Order: sequence, then structure tokens, then C-alpha cells
Amino acid sequence: MKRRPFLKATLTASALMLSGLFPFSLQAAETIKVGILHSLSGTMAISETSLKDMALMAIDEINAKGGVLGKQLEPVVVDPASNWPLFAEKGRQLLTQDKVAVTFGCWTSVSRKSVLPVFEELNGLLFYPVQYEGEEMSPNVFYTGAAPNQQAIPAVEYLMSEDGGAAKRFFLLGTDYVYPRTTNKILRAFLKAKGVADKDIEEVYTPFGHSDYQTIVANIKKFSAGGKTAVISTVNGDSNVPFYKELGNQGIEATDVPVVAFSVGEEELRGIDTKPLVGQLAAWNYFESLDNPVNSKFVSAWKAYAKAKNLPNYQTAVTNDPMEATYVGINMWAQAVTKAGSTDVDKVREAMAGQTFAAPDGYTLTMDKTNHHLHKPVMIGEVQDDGQFNVVWQTDGPVRAQPWSPYIPGNDKKPDYAVKN
Repeated sequence: MKRRPFLKATLTASALMLSGLFPFSLQAAETIKVGILHSLSGTMAISETSLKDMALMAIDEINAKGGVLGKQLEPVVVDPASNWPLFAEKGRQLLTQDKVAVTFGCWTSVSRKSVLPVFEELNGLLFYPVQYEGEEMSPNVFYTGAAPNQQAIPAVEYLMSEDGGAAKRFFLLGTDYVYPRTTNKILRAFLKAKGVADKDIEEVYTPFGHSDYQTIVANIKKFSAGGKTAVISTVNGDSNVPFYKELGNQGIEATDVPVVAFSVGEEELRGIDTKPLVGQLAAWNYFESLDNPVNSKFVSAWKAYAKAKNLPNYQTAVTNDPMEATYVGINMWAQAVTKAGSTDVDKVREAMAGQTFAAPDGYTLTMDKTNHHLHKPVMIGEVQDDGQFNVVWQTDGPVRAQPWSPYIPGNDKKPDYAVKN
């Protein structure tokens, strides 16, 4: 009967825990906190809310399989509300107060650039899931969306080809912030290198949340009278809804003036009458319509999750490219943590190099060993009347990212292998 010392020790430990003097927290030891940093309100909510939900689905799947390192992942969701300085504030909160091991988030480049100094200062880890303008590499960011050579450049090359309509004039329309302006700077240099004159390139920007596209669409029609014209759209957020509606209102059809979008996917087309937009284009690295076993499972899981969680309009739930990039990123991070045996940022960073994952796009994707970008296939899809895309062109396989565009002067002096693991 020597149970009294054990009972006494147990009671003492319980008392210490209740008093806050116990040297560790059982709750903290049992979970790994994961930050989710996406706008759930404001102009970008139309695009970012689904990324938050996809992140939660991926976390649920990982937890159902036993978690990571024997611990459950605990999501910490914050809403920066499409307010760029607030992204930095919320990012700091996640790292210093919530003590997250990793953060998945941001959509716009201005939001990413807002949080970047915070993550570098505090040595946090951010997974960024959206196509962007390149011209950046950070040891604290893994870029699971496309660099320009994995989306923008191939899309314009397609438009210039016979299959893509042999466009000679280009109307560059974007939201007024860093991603569209830098992407269009790259595209303008690329077009000039291909012999396109300045007079055949028009560049127009609108503010976030812009809704009146009547004059702009009329100007597109006028510009297109000068020769075969294509529109390159880097319009972001809910402004896409009035823009596409106005294209339909003014009778602009893909056979006359093709529009290729870099920030419009299945999610943005939900709720829009897509019949007038049939044949318009989007360039991505994934589409829901891809026919392969991994994607079938992915799409089915998402639709079931949306229904189970009673998400808004779950009956029409769709997947899209940034959702796939979010899903790939979370799973790759979990694999890297398992390989490292730790959530320590420096160890996970090293373990991320060369990670692979069988993705819904039909390929086994690889995280580059040195530049923190995914190797991704490039695809161009045509809008169908059901809001889905029919892939009309794609690369033979994944393409290695070029974060520094060769069309920007001085980039030849920037090493591609800039991030050392």
C-alpha cells in the first residue's frame, strides 16, 4: 500500500497547474497552433474566404490521420479585413501572442509585402498560395502559387500564337497595386522584346472595389478596332463581378476580343451568368475540371466538407487554383515537420527543400531545393457556360519557377539560387 506518495504528488501537481505555477501547459503540449491569415470581410473576401475554409479542411484531414508528431493541429483564424496594414498587425499577433508554428495566408501582394518584414524579423514561416509578380524571395516564405513564368508569360505567348488568336494589340487592365503593376511591367518588356510597339499596348488601373466598368469596356472596344486585340486582366477581388458583367452587357465575345484573367477562377465566377463569357480565358496551374483520380477525390472531399460545415451556398461549392495551392502547402509543411521531427522554423525550412506531393493538378509537385517556389504545370482554360473551365493548352509537365524575370533589366545579376536552406 504505497499509493499515498503517488496520490500526494498527483494532488500537488494538480494544485500547481491550477495556480499557474506548473512549468508547462498540457494544452500547449497537446496541440500545434497553425495561423490562417485571410480576409474574411472587405473587397477580397470573395476570393480569400474559400482559402480559409480549404485550410481548415486540410487541417481536419491531417488531424483525422493522427495529426503531426502525435499532436493535433489547432487552427488560429484571424481576419485582416482587406486592410493591408492590418495584415502586418494580425501577422505579429499570430507569431507573438498565439505562438503559431506556421501561417498560411495572404492573397494580394500588398498584403504579403505588408507581413513580410514581420515574419523576417520574428523568423516566422508563411506559406503564400496565390500567383504573384515575382521579384521577391525570402527565407521566411514558401510560394506555392505561380511566378510570372508559370502563368503570365505563357498566357501571353498563347494569345500571340495562332491557336490563341494571333493577338497583335494588348489591353492591360488591373487593380491598382503592386501585383498588377509589376506583372504588367514584365509583360510590357516581354511584348516589346517580341516586337510589339508601345502604341499597341494600353495600360489601365482601377482601385480595389471598383464597380463601374462601362467606360473602360467601351475603351476596350475602341482600342480593339486597331487590330487583333487581347485583354490581360489582373483585376482582383469583387471588382471582377461588375467587369465581367459589363463585358456581357457590351457584347464583347471571346471570338472578337479574348480576355485572359490571372485572378479569376471558379470561385469568382460563382453567381455570375457565365453564358456571355463562354470562351473567355484564365491562366492557372489547376482547374476543378481536371480529370484524374487525385482531383476527383479532392473535389469530392471539398464538396462534402462544404455541405457538412453548412458553408454559404455549399450546393455550388467549387475548387480553384489558390485552394489547391493552399492544400498542397499545408500537406507539404506537415511532411516537412514530420521529417524534421520538430516545428522549429529553421529545421522545417531545411526539410521543405525537395518535398514532393501528389497534387490534384495531376502531377507530383516539388518544392524547389533553393528558391522556395513550387514547380508547377501551366494551364489555360476557357470559361464554359456552367462556370467551369475547359483546358485548351498546357505544358507537358511542371515548370520550375523563375522568381526574377529575365525581362526586367538587372535581373540577370540576381542569382536564382538566392535562398539558402
